[in-house]
Amino acid sequence: MEQVRLNKYLAQCGVCSRRDADRLIDDGAVLVNGRLAERGMQVTEQDEIQVRGKTVYAVRKPVVLAFYKPFGVTCTERDAHAEKIISDLVKYPERVTYAGRLDKDSEGLLLLSNDGDLIQAMMKGANRHEKEYLVRVDREIGKDFTDKMAGGVFLEELQLTTRECTVEKTGKYTFRIVLTQGVNRQIKRMCRACGCRVTGLKRIRVMHVTLGDLKPGEYRELDGRDVERLYRDCGLALPS
Repeated sequence: MEQVRLNKYLAQCGVCSRRDADRLIDDGAVLVNGRLAERGMQVTEQDEIQVRGKTVYAVRKPVVLAFYKPFGVTCTERDAHAEKIISDLVKYPERVTYAGRLDKDSEGLLLLSNDGDLIQAMMKGANRHEKEYLVRVDREIGKDFTDKMAGGVFLEELQLTTRECTVEKTGKYTFRIVLTQGVNRQIKRMCRACGCRVTGLKRIRVMHVTLGDLKPGEYRELDGRDVERLYRDCGLALPS
């Protein structure tokens, strides 16, 4: 059986992120074959692994949900100060977590899954997976704006230039943009560097999955063909 680091295994099982898994291990909440786990140890599916007394199992059937995150919901799994978080709206029988966050004041498509490896692969900027957004700004835009955005914008605070992207004007104050990288608050930073401020932002597509006819707060489970395509496009083998 293939050996993997314990924190990765727990993430694959959908228990928590790798970082949180390390915290659980440090807190003595994880047992491997009846013994306290240690950071960095290697495990296989044949090992009995318990978290807070509950046995966990590797993901057998991958689940992917398309969720319409509404405005005002915070992308976090725990935050005592957040008024509303994703788990308040997504009541699914097993733990799922999101790939690529959206700001509290943004809305649109989030993909959620019980497979930590798929989450990591979808979020990895080097994979250049497309994400499409509809954006509204606070001033009228023209070809100079769309050309500048599409050609790559230097972000002084991060000392980097964004990748070339697709930008299409859709109205006096609105445009569509397709990104292939995951810089934090990228669209807002790009717009600010181009002299305007984002007043509305909606993500409508991640890779080949679209928001479709979902309404804010709703989610749908992707069918087998869509899930298979996600794994294939991320270069991963489908769990069996």
